Amino acid sequence: MPIAFHPEPASDTDVDGTSAEGTGAAEHSSSTDRPATARDPLTARILARGDASLAAATYDSATDGEQYDLADRQALRRVAGLSTELEDVTEVEYRQLRLERVVLAGLYTSGNTEQAETSLQELAALAETAGSEVLDGVLQRRAHPDPATFLGKGKAAELADLVAGSGADTVIADGELAPGQRRALEDIVKVKVIDRTALILDIFAQHAKSREGKAQVELAQLEYLLPRLRGWGESMSRQAGGQVGGAGAGMGSRGPGETKIELDRRRIRDRMAKLRREIKAMAPSREEQRADRRRHQIPAVAIAGYTNAGKSSLLNRLTGAGVLVENALFATLDPTVRRASTPDGREFTYADTVGFVRHLPTQLVEAFRSTLEEVGGSDLLLHVVDASHPDPEGQIAAVRTVLGELEGFDVPEVVVLNKADIAEPETIARIRSQVADCVVVSARTGMGIQELRELIAERLPRPAVEVDLVVPYSRGDLISRVHTTGEVLAEEHLMDGTRLHARVDEALAAELRGSA
Repeated sequence: MPIAFHPEPASDTDVDGTSAEGTGAAEHSSSTDRPATARDPLTARILARGDASLAAATYDSATDGEQYDLADRQALRRVAGLSTELEDVTEVEYRQLRLERVVLAGLYTSGNTEQAETSLQELAALAETAGSEVLDGVLQRRAHPDPATFLGKGKAAELADLVAGSGADTVIADGELAPGQRRALEDIVKVKVIDRTALILDIFAQHAKSREGKAQVELAQLEYLLPRLRGWGESMSRQAGGQVGGAGAGMGSRGPGETKIELDRRRIRDRMAKLRREIKAMAPSREEQRADRRRHQIPAVAIAGYTNAGKSSLLNRLTGAGVLVENALFATLDPTVRRASTPDGREFTYADTVGFVRHLPTQLVEAFRSTLEEVGGSDLLLHVVDASHPDPEGQIAAVRTVLGELEGFDVPEVVVLNKADIAEPETIARIRSQVADCVVVSARTGMGIQELRELIAERLPRPAVEVDLVVPYSRGDLISRVHTTGEVLAEEHLMDGTRLHARVDEALAAELRGSA
C-alpha cells in the first residue's frame, strides 16, 4: 500500500513537480506500482508523484561486477504478501503477528508543505530499507513540537485511530523524540514508537560488515539507548531509604540494592568503554595505510555525498571496483579504497565513504569519525549529488554541514551531478549556476565520465620539483617511481642511461640527483 498523508487542513497547499525519495535512485531501479485509493486530494497528488517503495536494484555487470553481496542482502528482506495469522487456530492462541508494519508521523515547524512531504518520503524510504512495510502516515504543522507527546493531542488521537485501523505494530516519528515524548506517545497509540535516529541506527546495524564498522554502530546504538532505558512494573524496585523510603515508611525500607535499570546502565557504560578501546586500537591500522600512501606521495580522492546519490556506482564506473550497488539508503557503510591512474600515468586512490542524510544522528558522526577522516585527509573531494532528487540543494547543504564539523577540514571540492540521464535539465542548470566546480555525469550510462576523469587529473596536486637529468640503466627502480608518483614531461634513452625531464617530489628528486 502507498503512503497516505493526512496533514492539518491549514497546511493543505498545492504541491507539484517533485518525485518521492527513492524513485530516482543511484542504481536506477524502478519502483513497483501498487494500486491504491486516495483518501483526500493531497494524498492523490502525492500518489501521482510515485510510490516511495524501494525495488530490487538493477546493475550493469560490466561496471558493477558480479555483486555477490547483493543476493545475501536481499535474502534478509521481509517477504511481502506473507501473513503470520493462522486460519486454523484450534491449537494456538488467538493472535495477530505482523511484524514491522509501520505508520509514519511527521511534524514541521518551518518551511513549506512540499519540504515536509519530501522529508516524510525520505523517512518512508528509510523504513523500507530497514525491511518495514509502510502503511500510512500523518503530517502536522505546529509552531513547536508538543513537549509531552511530540504531536498535538488531537493529531496523536488521530494517529492512534490510524494505527488501530491499519493493523500497524510500529510508529516512526520524523524527528528525534525525547524519552518522555516516546513513552507518552506509546501510551496513546498502544504500539511501539521509534524515531528517525533509531531507524537510521537500525539500518547501520543491518548493513555494517567490517569489524570496525560493527563496533562503531554498536557504540552509537548504546549511546542512543543509555538515556532511554525504561523499566516495567516491580522489576524496577526503587533504591531509597530514610524519610524517602517506599510509601514514606522511613528507615529500614531500603530496596534490595542496585536496581535492574541501574545494572543495565552500568553494563552499557562498561560495554561502551570497551568498544571505544577497540575502535581506538583499530585506528592505527587505518592511519598506517594513510601514512604509507603519504610516504609514497600518492594523492587521494574521496567520494562523499548524500545516501543513495550513486557514490558506489560512480566508483564502480571509474575503477571497476565491484562495490555493492543497491537502490537503498545506506547500502554501503564500510569505506572502500581503490587505486587508479591519470591519463598521464600518475597514480592516486579513490575512497568511497559512508553516505550522509538530513539530521544525521550525532552518535553516528562521533562513532564514524575515524571513517570520515578518509575525507578529511584527501587531496580532492568528489561531492556526488542526486540531480534527480526533488531537493538536491538540501542534500548539498546537509553534506556540507556534517563535513564542516570535521576538525581542520579544508579539501578542494568538485560537485558531481549524478543521474543526469533521468534528471530535469532545469534542475541541472540551476545547480550549475550556484556551484563553481561542477561536472554532470551518469554512472549508469557513462555520460560525462571521461570529462570527470580529466577534471580529476587537472585538480590533483602536482609534484613540486622539476628535474632534467640522466638516470643510469641500473636504477630502473627510480624510473618506475617517477612514472607512478611523478609527472613525466619528456623521456629519452641514451647510451649511458635514460634522460628524464619530469616533475617529482623532493625526496625522489634527491635520490635522482644522487644517482645521476
